[in-house]
Amino acid sequence: MNNYETVFILTPVLSDAQMKETVEKFKNFLLGEGAEIVNEENWGLRKLAYPIDKKTTGFYQLIEFKANPSTIAPLEVNFRRDERVLRFLTFRQEKYAAEYAAKRRNLKSSAREKETTVKED
Repeated sequence: MNNYETVFILTPVLSDAQMKETVEKFKNFLLGEGAEIVNEENWGLRKLAYPIDKKTTGFYQLIEFKANPSTIAPLEVNFRRDERVLRFLTFRQEKYAAEYAAKRRNLKSSAREKETTVKED
């Protein structure tokens, strides 16, 4: 199994419930294919570098997962078929990129722990 990372942009006209439903759809697809989801990040509503379908913003979502290479083609077909997805990019992480991603996750989790202890004091 390889490490993969996929970033996709959802159309900005979705409600929060619709956005979460779409993300769950792709997560459930990955889990159904036998993938293991390592990390998930919601980057929120951001400005696009250039207009796509006359839209200038979109909801960005990142999913890191471990899967067999045969999982990627059907995943991308589902991205293309879903009209709520403006753009997507999936790539296989090399050894060093996977190590960097793990280090970045650990730094974020330790920063969150510090924030919660400061707020409690």
